Amino acid sequence: MTDPRPQVVAEPPVGTTVLDVVVPVLNEAHTVGACVQRLLGHLEATFPYPYRVTIADNGSDDGTAEIARELAAAHPEVAVVELTERGRGRALRRTWSDSDALVLAYMDVDLSTDLDALWPLVAPLISGHSDLAIGTRLHRSSRVVRGTKREFVSRCYNALLSVLLGAGFTDAQCGFKAIRADVAAELLPLVEDDAWFFDTELLVLAERCGLRIHEVPVDWYDDPDSRVDVVGTARDDLRGVARVRRSLASGRLPVEDIRARMGRTRPSHQTGGQVIRFALVGGLTTVLHLGGFALLHALGLLGSQGANLTALVIATVVNTALNRRWTFGVRSKEGALLHQLQGFAILVLTWALTAGSLAVLGGVWPAAPTGVQTVALFAATVIATVTKFVVMRRWRD
Repeated sequence: MTDPRPQVVAEPPVGTTVLDVVVPVLNEAHTVGACVQRLLGHLEATFPYPYRVTIADNGSDDGTAEIARELAAAHPEVAVVELTERGRGRALRRTWSDSDALVLAYMDVDLSTDLDALWPLVAPLISGHSDLAIGTRLHRSSRVVRGTKREFVSRCYNALLSVLLGAGFTDAQCGFKAIRADVAAELLPLVEDDAWFFDTELLVLAERCGLRIHEVPVDWYDDPDSRVDVVGTARDDLRGVARVRRSLASGRLPVEDIRARMGRTRPSHQTGGQVIRFALVGGLTTVLHLGGFALLHALGLLGSQGANLTALVIATVVNTALNRRWTFGVRSKEGALLHQLQGFAILVLTWALTAGSLAVLGGVWPAAPTGVQTVALFAATVIATVTKFVVMRRWRD
């Protein structure tokens, strides 16, 4: 078997605990012993620096804490933290905040993730190449064995994060993550969730702060004994998404300050999520345009041309404002008027392209059937839409 470790990694100070792997547990008396023994064996065989395994017991009442204490007594590399309140996020915040290690990691107690991915996960953090690292089950090279329901829910959730929060990471909820301690010190005070949404909130904040997130494809095998309430967790996660969106929109989260303090650049554009949001805004404002036209025309306030122009102007203003704020994440009022003028310029371009395409087609083929004219209009509209997306996408540059 080949050594999965990179050949060059920066040497940490002598005697420093380099890695602290936290294993959050809740009523896991039947598996925590085997899990920790297996993890210790893997670290001893593959990890070249001082390490610690911290068992974070958050509210067990089945004897898990007693077994954890026995493990700590038998192994100097094992520590135990006992919390009376439950919640994976609460356990990670407490243990990571108190740890003296350079790199902080966690993994689920069932060890669903193949441990061979641990070194690739933490090495970029030790070397300083990355700020956070996550295991992903959704990479094309990942090998995953799990039920159809969980696979569907996972993919839908991560797609939703891309659309609603502009997330560029691929797998928010894989229980296999690591973070540099200095980065954790900046981000943990801002993370509010104490349960399963903790991971997602941490990653979104990191991305908005321009931090580098390293992704590691993993081999992952679903635990048939998993007691996670998928529906309840999904409901809580959606509430968390809405809360984080509000916090980011209001400017309450000091992401700009953290970015400047850590010397990071703005996060890169996430084109896939932007395209989806751009399309949704386009669909919504098209409905607004058509509905406004129908209402104005039905009320007899304006003729057909006047009703169309008025409804189109209103729809354009709304379209530009929504794309500015939601699709491309521009929160500042600075430049808003210029962006609206650009929106109207693109409206004129759209009209010129569509009218011009029909005029050219009429000169070349006066008797062109409706289908051909429709195709010409569609082509012109596509050109105008792509132009609009490119222009709006530069607003964050």
